[in-house]
Amino acid sequence: MSRTSWTMVSVPVISVIAVALTLALLASRTDTDTQHRAVGPGIRANTVGIEMVALPEGEFVMGAGNDDVTARTVRVAPFEIGRYEVTQAQWQAVLGRNRSKFKDPRRPVEQATWLEVEEFIQALNRSEGTTHYRLPTEAEWEYAARAGSTTAWYFGDDAAALVRYAWFGGAPGTGSHAVGGKQANPWGLFDMSGNVWEWVQDCWHDNYDGAPADAAVFPGGDCNLRVVRGGGWDSAPAYLRSAARGSLEAGLHDINVGFRLARGR
Repeated sequence: MSRTSWTMVSVPVISVIAVALTLALLASRTDTDTQHRAVGPGIRANTVGIEMVALPEGEFVMGAGNDDVTARTVRVAPFEIGRYEVTQAQWQAVLGRNRSKFKDPRRPVEQATWLEVEEFIQALNRSEGTTHYRLPTEAEWEYAARAGSTTAWYFGDDAAALVRYAWFGGAPGTGSHAVGGKQANPWGLFDMSGNVWEWVQDCWHDNYDGAPADAAVFPGGDCNLRVVRGGGWDSAPAYLRSAARGSLEAGLHDINVGFRLARGR
């Protein structure tokens, strides 16, 4: 009788212990995920200093001003996006290496392939105890770049003003610049035009025919190519427009290409 009683008691005790350990593990992961330092209203930094800006939900006309695509209205859910392009210091802190040509911890990482960026994101998620970091979708990127604007650039239609907001048109070998050196867009995001082109999540499509009405990744396409946005330090002004887009091989190292992070909410 006593042996049966002990058996009946031991099972729930073990279950309770297992549940408690699981909850403790989940709590520790959640705590790690939320240990961010507030650096301003709607802005927080993670443990390697990547600052994320909370963006509101909304709608915008994607592709407006780009004659190569048919403009479309897109609904966007709230998400966070990097205040700056990911720097060489942050890349080094996560992966322990840096192949950038224009070495400077304050400059954006470049010569990182799309595949290596995915490696960085996986490593960052592990270290932060989350699964929420990712590249922005193409639609999210343009929504963030426009910051509520409908003009060619987020500051207006006058290319003469671009010099206040972007590094562009540099001579060969000039290279990138430290992030945040120009004026931010209306949502407080720096270098959305110029400095380095930025990888996004989507595979390449020639146009937006059949694209989702929300800001999700556009399924299908040519996944040997990934979309890049924003223009770079040697680009002409037209490539820095909010609607301008390009593509590169996912495994290509390029001194004009970096990225910024997004984060689900």
